[in-house]
Amino acid sequence: MASFQSAYLIHGDDHGRVAERRGKLAALAEAEGGAGGIEQFDASASDPATIAAALSAMTFAVGWRFLIVNGCERWRDADVKTDLAPALAAMAEETTIAFFASEDGRQQAPESLHKAVKALGGKIAGESMLKAKDLPPWAIAQATALSITLDGAGAQALIAQVGERQQRILRELEKLALEYGPGAKIGVEEVSESAANSSELLVWALVDAIVARDQRTAVLTYLRLRDQNEDAGRLAVAIVRRLRDVTAIAEKLAAGVSESQAAAGIPGGSYAAKRRMAEARGADPELLREATEALAALELASRGGSALDPDTETLRVIEQIAA
Repeated sequence: MASFQSAYLIHGDDHGRVAERRGKLAALAEAEGGAGGIEQFDASASDPATIAAALSAMTFAVGWRFLIVNGCERWRDADVKTDLAPALAAMAEETTIAFFASEDGRQQAPESLHKAVKALGGKIAGESMLKAKDLPPWAIAQATALSITLDGAGAQALIAQVGERQQRILRELEKLALEYGPGAKIGVEEVSESAANSSELLVWALVDAIVARDQRTAVLTYLRLRDQNEDAGRLAVAIVRRLRDVTAIAEKLAAGVSESQAAAGIPGGSYAAKRRMAEARGADPELLREATEALAALELASRGGSALDPDTETLRVIEQIAA
């Protein structure tokens, strides 16, 4: 039998990593005790008192019992302390409970939940996103662990091309390691040729389809991007931000500003600035402005400005502005 702690608390602002660890634990639990031995709860519909009652309830399940609770960042500290902590302290043997909290600046796993898990001798792990300045050395270290060498310029190019999500960067590094093999030296050229070219092209294909009012192509392109695990909200924001960068460069070039001055201040380092410059050369600033204004609706949709979920709202906006 696999060795399980009595309690886990996995928390942090790297939501993809938190979700991945939840999926892995659920798979391990199912392999150990079967699907019938797993009880899953969403904290948005289950308060600490509900989880306490579930822990105390009699069960006819044979073998180890697993409870997986997602969304604990929504709980109040006082409710955990009053309603859940006593039930955890009296938890039956052969039971594992795992709490998952996808945190942000406003919502955090309650301190009393940290204390309760510690009191059980459980495992607490934070999954936090790195700051932008820390991503290149992190990517280089991950590449080394995959038996390839990623240089500094290649790391910056990779981040500029695929974004700042650590899981996405790691997935691209794994693809590079498979493509080039152990001992390979990876730089800007290898990254440009291999990493996420499909997503890079699809993002601009989506912009082009919206500007051309090609509703069907726009919707299908967006769905293809989502099939590649692109987050709906981050995807919308990235498209608008990128188009604004290109528009700003094109306007400066049209005003007679030098290329080096026009690209100054573009986020993502020198590699990203060169890519945006290539996209801006010969572009019509007026058409870019019109596209930016139209696509700004995507950014608003991604922020949850309606009762619809982000995917549905984003698709609705794409259909509207591409009609």
